[in-house]
Amino acid sequence: MTDLLDRIREKTAVVGVLGLGYVGLPLAVAFARRGFRVVGLDTDDAKVERLRQGRTYIRHISDEVVAELAARGFDPTSDFSRARDCDAILICVPTPLTAHREPDMSYIVGSCEAIAPHLRPGQLIVLESTTYPGTTDEVMRPILERSGLRAGQDFHIGYSPEREDPNNPDFDTATIPKVVGADDPAGLEMLKALYGQVVVRVVPVSSTRVAEATKILENTFRAVNIALVNELKMVFGRMGIDVWEVIEAAATKPFGFMKFTPGPGLGGHCIPIDPFYLTWKAREYDMPTRFIEMAGEVNSAMPHHVVQQVLEAFSARGRGLRGARVLLVGLAYKKNVDDARESPSFRLIDLLEARGAVVSYHDPFIPVIPKTREHPHLAGRESVPLSRAAEFDAVLIATNHDGIDWTRLLQDARLIVDTRGVYRGSHDKVVKA
Repeated sequence: MTDLLDRIREKTAVVGVLGLGYVGLPLAVAFARRGFRVVGLDTDDAKVERLRQGRTYIRHISDEVVAELAARGFDPTSDFSRARDCDAILICVPTPLTAHREPDMSYIVGSCEAIAPHLRPGQLIVLESTTYPGTTDEVMRPILERSGLRAGQDFHIGYSPEREDPNNPDFDTATIPKVVGADDPAGLEMLKALYGQVVVRVVPVSSTRVAEATKILENTFRAVNIALVNELKMVFGRMGIDVWEVIEAAATKPFGFMKFTPGPGLGGHCIPIDPFYLTWKAREYDMPTRFIEMAGEVNSAMPHHVVQQVLEAFSARGRGLRGARVLLVGLAYKKNVDDARESPSFRLIDLLEARGAVVSYHDPFIPVIPKTREHPHLAGRESVPLSRAAEFDAVLIATNHDGIDWTRLLQDARLIVDTRGVYRGSHDKVVKA
């Protein structure tokens, strides 16, 4: 392990990144740019081939960056026996929920089972996937120890939660402080040395459980506050008050207030999921999490609220939703990204179509709906040009991308249901939802 620490400090250690998605690929870029040789491991052969050809599949990571990776020796592969070549392996795989809102550990389990036969003494294995406290020790460690090696003796394990915010112009992997946790002092030293080479600041904590709980807190905090403004949106709407105007005014207070904005529901790979990981784990300790669960209920109900607003808008205009043509603007879970994971737009489409509407979508960053676990029936649909807005009975704004000509849309559309506060003030065509 002393040799590994020396190689990390000398940047001769080989870093493996397992899972080359929105978290793993930026992490590979960060390590490669700091002079490390990086091996990328992924089960998706098509993704691996694109990287080998110097082509990207993530909008905010350009082809030029992927080509730069290749020039720096980045080696993407689907051959998991290459794990043996890596001194450190960073696991960045999805952690979704099951249909029963329970943690789906299959990606973490599968990744550990894939690399366990290829472990060797002197390696460092780090989990970055967001998960419940105890996962590193209770799930990852036993699988890796099937190799016959012992964690803390023959190899070290740790946890360092990812903090990616795709397409954030102010922060990237290297400029976001990195929390690291291990269950033995030597493992923590390895983590501090490794991430200290590539990020602006390393924040060590006392255990993997504390590191895991840190990420859960970060995202539960956001989920709860988003639930609050979502609920206030509905309350203030009944009062005839524009919630976005209220929020902008409140945000002028220089202390004691943090701005959160409402929307049609939660999206992304963390915020809609992580609080449920914590509530699930809390049940093991016979601890209720009423506050968190209530926030989850509010956020989960938002697509239903939006569809009800659409129904009422149509009713006020003397028609029903059955047979109506609706153009949903924005499939991505947040603006200016090509990431549709857990997007509430999928739920909106399903709810509207269940009521007889004919739904199309427009998103400049997602030309074709990708295959998803929960909405495979929507895969393959293509984005409709926004120039056709006048052909639809209503336009539903689900994501407020910056590049859209909102003024032109207001001119062309017959009816707009706005879930993002794009339009301020009163407009005959606009219904706030």
